[in-house]
Amino acid sequence: MPKNKPPAATPKKAAPAAAARNTDSGPARVDPSALDDLPARRAADVQALAAAMPENPNKAAEHGFDNGVNPPQGASVSPPSRLPGGSTLTEEHGTEKTGSAAIDGLNATIEPLDRVRVDATGRRLTTNQGVPIADNQNSLKFGTRGPVLLEDFILREKLTHFDHERIPERIVHARGSAAHGFFECYEPLTDITRAAPFREAGKRTPVFVRFSTVQGERGSKDTARDVRGFAVKFYTDEGNWDLVGNNMPVFFIQDAMKFPDLVHAVKPEPHHGMPQAGSAHDTFWDFVSLMPESTHMLMWAMSDRAIPRSYATMQGFGVHTFRLVNDAGESVFVKFHWLPVAGTHSLVWDEAVKISGADPDFHRRDLWERIEAGNFPEYELALQVFTEEQADGFSFDILDATKLIPEELVPLRKVGRMVLDRNPDNFFAETEQVAYCTAHVVPGIDFSNDPLLAGRIHSYVDTQISRLGGPNFHEIPINSPIAPVHNNQRDGMHRQAIHRGRVSYEPNSLAGGCPFQAGAAQGFVSVPARLHAQDEQAKVRAKPEKFADHYTQATLFFESQSPVEKDHIANAFRFELSKVTVPAIRERMVASLRNASEELAQKVAMGLGMDPVPAPLTPALPNPAEPEVKKSPALSLLARPGDGSIRGRKIALLVAPGVEGESIARIQLALAEQGAVGRLVGPRIGPMKSTSGDPLDADASLENEPGFLFDGLVLPDGDEAVAALAQDGHTMEFIKDQFRHCKTILALGASRQLLAKAGLPAGPQKSQATGETGLLSADAAEIETAIPAFIAALAKHRHFDRETDPPRV
Repeated sequence: MPKNKPPAATPKKAAPAAAARNTDSGPARVDPSALDDLPARRAADVQALAAAMPENPNKAAEHGFDNGVNPPQGASVSPPSRLPGGSTLTEEHGTEKTGSAAIDGLNATIEPLDRVRVDATGRRLTTNQGVPIADNQNSLKFGTRGPVLLEDFILREKLTHFDHERIPERIVHARGSAAHGFFECYEPLTDITRAAPFREAGKRTPVFVRFSTVQGERGSKDTARDVRGFAVKFYTDEGNWDLVGNNMPVFFIQDAMKFPDLVHAVKPEPHHGMPQAGSAHDTFWDFVSLMPESTHMLMWAMSDRAIPRSYATMQGFGVHTFRLVNDAGESVFVKFHWLPVAGTHSLVWDEAVKISGADPDFHRRDLWERIEAGNFPEYELALQVFTEEQADGFSFDILDATKLIPEELVPLRKVGRMVLDRNPDNFFAETEQVAYCTAHVVPGIDFSNDPLLAGRIHSYVDTQISRLGGPNFHEIPINSPIAPVHNNQRDGMHRQAIHRGRVSYEPNSLAGGCPFQAGAAQGFVSVPARLHAQDEQAKVRAKPEKFADHYTQATLFFESQSPVEKDHIANAFRFELSKVTVPAIRERMVASLRNASEELAQKVAMGLGMDPVPAPLTPALPNPAEPEVKKSPALSLLARPGDGSIRGRKIALLVAPGVEGESIARIQLALAEQGAVGRLVGPRIGPMKSTSGDPLDADASLENEPGFLFDGLVLPDGDEAVAALAQDGHTMEFIKDQFRHCKTILALGASRQLLAKAGLPAGPQKSQATGETGLLSADAAEIETAIPAFIAALAKHRHFDRETDPPRV
């Protein structure tokens, strides 16, 4: 039987106490004297709080231009006690579930992710309601051979949850990989921005970065020829800032109105759902050949930029022109660049195609393994900062997302570094549920009038609402900021926050005006656009005239490439257009390319058997402005070799029974000291006896780890081992792929004969062949000099002087 509760204390003044116990009406005046009665005291404190704000003192400041760019801080008063802000007088009655009363000013939903991490070590299995499960092997049946019973709530919960474990995938950027890290500022940038990450030298801001392909579905391959997403979520102390960019600085279209058309065209054709994660099909090339503003982006997409070696070796760009705003409200334009410390390195096409079959998770695996091994990907953030006056003088329009600003016009300013040093605990909870939105900016960052950016500001938020089940996706732990969140948004699907009190509007007096607007000194204020008295009619569907120059920067990009890169661009156009089934589309595309580069158009036409070459398309702007820069070496991948290290690279060291083990072991150790991974690859996995008697344990085989998955190759010494490798057809394919893809190869002693058997031209038959071609050889006595030469050759990434089209090997 429950214990009898003691009678409530009789309040000294019955009238105020009685009035305070009603919720549907109240007295004309509140008596503040009944301090020993909690409801009455709350009524008195609420009255005092509301009375302290007899009017809205900021109402007049809502009008006029000057007030619009310098809003005041919202009016607020402090309550006389905690009582007015509470939802209930019973909040002090805590349990293990409810906890204690809310802490003043705290939104616990944005605490560190430790609050939601789960570790089941040493714990028993339960249902989602915490009920221990005695048997997780059998359904509840009517007899051992009888029907399964509907009352089996454990089975139903398990199956129901399983049936709903997937959420709608992203329309674009569906396949992604992500990592946690930090951004560290080099120096204060307070002269140009008040943004939190840039306020002081050495300041570190947590980040979560997601890399992705654009076209493919969630289960597609990593190494498709495609744009790569490069999205960074900064968890700043003034809110989340999402810099949602790509690994290319320009885009296919100029206006968000065309984005659905672009995506519909590049996605698998709707009648048969092909091709997956590829652009080599009729609808894509039909669309872009009719949209000449896409030509510059096509140059990038057909270049090696579209098949990066890894996420750690590709650039990132904000794409659009943004604004930086300082404390004085002064603004400048900015372009954002991420520069990989490891340099910009890409795959070659034949390599990418083969990798996609052997390991479709190649980039995802590389990112995970680099971080697990301590070879943390690192990038420097560089800015191109320029004024409106400078922008007005450029031959192109900085609001045009199909244009870039050559570094010769506005040099890069390195302002900080980003290090990715922690893998996610759970792919779905973090990588899949993270929601990036271009609209997420913080004070000090603002938008330009880029019409493509304007559409993204709307579209990203709108998409997340649908994909993540409602407007409260910001409360999913990976999306929640580290800055306090306080506003009057309530309810909706999957709401997590439990708000205290009855006020959910502003202005108010019942909560002392809280939460109050921050005002210009602390809050986000949009940069006021300049007013032009002589502007054209305001409402118009049109583009600025400079947007009509569709080819000048496409020419700039192509002419800035090395000869090898130019060949790769031509080969990519040849391959893609050869997959098009309608000749008229091919011809239209080549006709468009003639306006960008006659050299390129002729190469592509020849590769497609196109004779005669179609006449150039009529350009939208017959006489474009003379460009300031006609060749920009910085646009070549080869211009950014990186720090010269081989950290994170994977090198295959072939082994077989009878291998000369000492030299292999020394090379493996030397590679590890450089942060590279030297994998022992044999005809099978497992121990291989060596000439010294100590076995070498192969953890990969020639079958399960083909040669194209590695960045370099070492062929071993030892007559017995070489003979065994020569009898395995996988060995020859291994060597041929390494040679064809211009990788570094070191042949030790007797293994030189493997090079000859593989048909390599000019294979080194003498010791210490030059490392310039990436083909080296050495005898056992020369291993001390061979190792540093091999590592130096690996640092060059590839040796394109060996490349031929078509390949001879």
